[in-house]
Order: sequence, then structure tokens, then C-alpha cells
Amino acid sequence: MKRYSSLFLVALLSGATTLGGYKLFIEKGIGRNSIITTANENYGRTVGMSGESMDFTTAADKSVHTVVHVKNVSVRTVYNPIMQFFYGSNGGSQQQEQIGTGSGVIISEDGYIVTNNHVIKDATDLEVTLNNKKVYKAKLIGTDSKMDIALLKINADEKLPYSTFADSDQVKVGEWVLAVGNPYNLTSTVTAGIVSAKARNLDTNGIQSFIQTDAAVNPGNSGGALVNTHGELIGINTMISSPTGSYAGYSFAIPSNITRKIIEDIMEFGNVQRGVLGVAGSELNGPTSKELGLKETQGYYISKVINNSGAEKAGLKKGDVIVKLDNQPISTYPELTGYINTKRPNDKVQVTVIRDGKKQVIPVTLVKNDIINTDFKGLELENIDNSDKKRFKIDYGVKIKEVNNDRLKPYQNDLKGSIILTIDGTKATDVEAVSKLAGDKDENQGISIEMINKMGQIIRIII
Repeated sequence: MKRYSSLFLVALLSGATTLGGYKLFIEKGIGRNSIITTANENYGRTVGMSGESMDFTTAADKSVHTVVHVKNVSVRTVYNPIMQFFYGSNGGSQQQEQIGTGSGVIISEDGYIVTNNHVIKDATDLEVTLNNKKVYKAKLIGTDSKMDIALLKINADEKLPYSTFADSDQVKVGEWVLAVGNPYNLTSTVTAGIVSAKARNLDTNGIQSFIQTDAAVNPGNSGGALVNTHGELIGINTMISSPTGSYAGYSFAIPSNITRKIIEDIMEFGNVQRGVLGVAGSELNGPTSKELGLKETQGYYISKVINNSGAEKAGLKKGDVIVKLDNQPISTYPELTGYINTKRPNDKVQVTVIRDGKKQVIPVTLVKNDIINTDFKGLELENIDNSDKKRFKIDYGVKIKEVNNDRLKPYQNDLKGSIILTIDGTKATDVEAVSKLAGDKDENQGISIEMINKMGQIIRIII
């Protein structure tokens, strides 16, 4: 009898323990928010158990209908050297049609669509296929090759579903996201991942503030949508990092705040209005701070203030460390450029700097990109204008305004008016890019310059 009593007691205690555990972990909700790692479908990924974390169906349903397939038809001339030999320069050429594809995102019910510039580059004909298989001819409204954004327009016979923009500055690392594309004229496809990093600099000489995600993005998905779990647009998928050309774990998107600003500029002004701060320098880290004798190890160190810039007019100085723009913390160069790229000329930015160990807030009015100049190796440089671009058939470069380098004075008549294209193989996209490049090089270090002279000839010099 004693034996049965003992068994009954053990059973009673076990039942009480189970009931208590149920009450504690299940009914109070702790169990619903626990995390698990599985070794099958979600191998290697920690997954939230809550419905909000796991259920992407609402976001997917909202976004798939706003993503379109973009077909780019271009014509190029192909030359046959044998036919040219026998029949002359006009006998060895023929027109060849090329087709490129990508994705795009509808951003208004009346048919405005954003995609990547590289998706529609050199197009003679553009065609858009919606997720419901309807096909429309598209008109190119405007582009920004530097930021790889293009705006298209279709005239649909109905109001279209469209994506709403979220504030990409509020995106958090580790946040779940969906990448939506329409790569091969199929219906839209969805992949899921997390935000791996923000303000990622890939040295593209254009945008330097990408959102990095591990959501699978493959060729054909360029121009598609990166959305949050509410189905709101936080970025435009633009590129992958891969040794094979296919997805290998890293994909990158242009933040929605930058995209929205570019689109608004194109629609309102017909081109992109770039406001610039007007500083050059480097981001701080432990070794750099030690070398400069600074206590701060995060922020953007100003080594040079550009002439005629808003920074110069506001009183920013060499040695200042920028730690915040408005309410946005700044610790890297991509964070600085990413925020400034959302602004226009004449916008005022509250710049928080550390000067002589003390924080100061200095209001800076941004100036237009094309009115600033800088000095590089004794060459006073300015940004090229539209007439230069048209004359030399280029879309980037900086013009030599004056020659102050004594060694180059004998050649100043030839150099003035020439347009620098590359410096040590890096594109001289604008004055700010050259100023940054100058800050990264030793003053005594020789550099190789490729330029177009006033006669339109490509020449190379070493300084």
C-alpha cells in the first residue's frame, strides 16, 4: 500500500509541475515569444514564434501586385571587319536588337513606376508587364545614373495598386524584410530575409549608403521592392555581391528615402537637385583617432572644408568631428552621404560637431552641387554642367578651372577647361568625390589622371 501511495504522490507532483509550467509559459505568453532554431527548412536561422514574426502573407499580398516586369529593347550597331574591308565603312555594319529585363515598383495609382537606371539604360523601347499579365508601353520620365534610379510612366486603363514609402532611416538591423521581383516575366516572386546592415559603402562612386539584406535576390530582380513586414517600401533592390553572378548571401537596396527624394525631384524639376554639405575627411576608428590625438572613436572627421560650400559659410572647421545631422547619428561616411542625399539645395541641416572636446550644433544651409569647387594637387576644380556633358558626350567628370601648381603652369593653357574623368582609376564623378579621394591620399603621393582636353582628345598625365 505504501508503494502505491508513493507512486500516487509522484504522479500528483508530476501533474502539478506540468500544470504549473503550462500556466507560467503558455497562458502568460512567454512560450509564444520564445525562439527556436530548426535544422530543416530554416536551417541556421533563429525564428520568432509569434504570429507577427512568422506570417509574411499580408506583406506579400500587398507588395506582389505592385511589382512589375520591365523589358528593355535596345539597338546596337555591329561591325563586320571583313565586309568593311571589301565594301568600305558603310558595308560592314548591321543593326542588332538586344533585350534586357528587370523589375520595377508601381508608386502611384496613375502608373508611375520606379526601377534601376541600369535596367532601362540605352533603351529604344520599354515595355511593362503587370502581375495580372497586362502589358503596357512605358515612357521614360527621367533618370539619375549616379544613384541608379529611373522613373517610368504607363497609361493604364484602371487604377493600379501601388507601394507606399516607409521611412528607411527607421529600419533596424535584424528586422525581417521581403524582396519582391518579377524577373522572367513570371508573376511576382517573394523571398524573405533580415536587414544585415545599413549604410553599407560599396565604393560605387554613386550611392554609398545601401541597405544590405540576406533575402535572395537574383539577376532580373533589379528594380524590385524591398518591403517591411507591413508591405511598405523601404528600398529598391539594385545589386548583389557574388563571385558567380547569382545570389550568394548578400544583396543591396537603395534606401526608400533617397529613392523618394530623387523621384520627387524628377517630377517637380525634371532633374535631380543635389544639396551638398561641402566637407571632406574620413570616418573615425581606434587607430585613426589615436593618430589624430582624438578621444572620440566614432564620427566623421573634417580634414578639409570646400570653398563656397554651406559648411564654409556656416563656420565648420578642419578638426571638427561630425556626430549627428539633425536627429540622425553619424559615425560613418555612408551615413553622412546617405542623409545628405535626401536633402536639396537651400535645405538647412543642424550639424552636431565635437570641437575642442565640446559639442556644438551648427546650422548649415546646403548649397547646389554645381557651385562649389575644390583644389586638388594645385588644380582648382569645379563640377561640369549640362553643356559640357552634351559637348563631350559624358555624364560625369570635373573641370579644371585654374592651374595653381607651379610645375604645371607651363601647360595651363592646355589644362584649363579640360575635364578629369578618373584619378588613379577611380571615377571623378564630382567635386565632393575628388575631395574625398584627396583626403585618402598622401600629399606627396603621385597620381595618374585621365582627362578629356578642349579638343575632345583623351589624354593621361601623372602628377
